[in-house]
Amino acid sequence: MVEGQAGMDAVFHALASKARRDMLGRLADGELTVGELAAPLAMSLAAASKHVQVLERAGLLHRRVSGRQRVCRLDPAPLASAFDWLRFYEGFWSERLAAMQALFDDDSTAAEEQQ
Repeated sequence: MVEGQAGMDAVFHALASKARRDMLGRLADGELTVGELAAPLAMSLAAASKHVQVLERAGLLHRRVSGRQRVCRLDPAPLASAFDWLRFYEGFWSERLAAMQALFDDDSTAAEEQQ
């Protein structure tokens, strides 16, 4: 698991790229080689390898060598810290959105009464 603020920063940095999020999503179905991760993306194998390195530094995937291939496996554990951090703010936004909904409901009721 990724520890501390620096670890969470690395996770959010890794998740900031759509290409890396796509890679993680595909790894959820099982192990893939770097070439297989790169195939559906419009990028070179070298570029895909750099994305894999970012994911690896964040602890979100592990690579192993199998012959001439680098096989990648998802490790979702570092996402737990990010999820906990987001869950804290979910309560904040849920309260704010509920208050906003109440205002809209009050405005709708007032408008219906005027008609």
